Amino acid sequence: MNTWDSETYNQKFHYVSDYGKALFDLIDFKQVETAIDLGCGTGILTNALASQHINVVGLDASSSQIAKARESYPKLMFIQKDASSFRVNHPVDLIFSNALFHWIPESAQEKMMKCIGEALKSGGQLVFECGGYGNNVMIHHALEQVFKKHGYTYSMPFYFPTIGDYAPMIEKAGMIVQYAKLFKRPTPLSGEDGLSDWIRMFVTKPFIGIDQQEKNQMIEECVESLRKDMYHHGTWYADYVRLRMKAIKKVK
Repeated sequence: MNTWDSETYNQKFHYVSDYGKALFDLIDFKQVETAIDLGCGTGILTNALASQHINVVGLDASSSQIAKARESYPKLMFIQKDASSFRVNHPVDLIFSNALFHWIPESAQEKMMKCIGEALKSGGQLVFECGGYGNNVMIHHALEQVFKKHGYTYSMPFYFPTIGDYAPMIEKAGMIVQYAKLFKRPTPLSGEDGLSDWIRMFVTKPFIGIDQQEKNQMIEECVESLRKDMYHHGTWYADYVRLRMKAIKKVK
């Protein structure tokens, strides 16, 4: 998705970058002088990487996210580039990515991994987290049912791989997997409209061509169908499943 409401993203969905900081534990910072934050969003984690005395560049396909990142962190470099087609002039020690890879279509995943492999120095690190198999399955199933009720077909806008899906792809791109974990992480959403806000922020493509009034009704129906299972003590909880991995570029 290349069009974002960056202000709302920072205000209501800051947990994305908050959780992403846990990935730093997988990075061997002693071996890192240069890095790319792939899918940098509004630049929060790019700045956190820079605070580790690393020369880091943030890449993102969204012009609005890049604009917000440049506004927030004017001393850092942010470039608008697509993860499945980016190239670098000089390979780097680290490619870091949080909550991006599941946005890349399945058909472009191998291209993305090839770009990553080519952008890493020999011995360089790939450290990432993305949505994994089963991520938000309850939400997407509820949306599928509502779309069917309204005479539409729900098309899943994400790719949620297993470890077994990703490991061969990573190794084909010239890297060796060192760490892999698929785990559940129920995630609290902000406010009484937390689930509705989540759908409006992250599930946009399936609603293209549906008028606003019907879209609002469909989202309301989806939310109500999930209230019993996902709304507890005044808070919405999204059924997140995350895939966290680390790989090293083969030493030639």
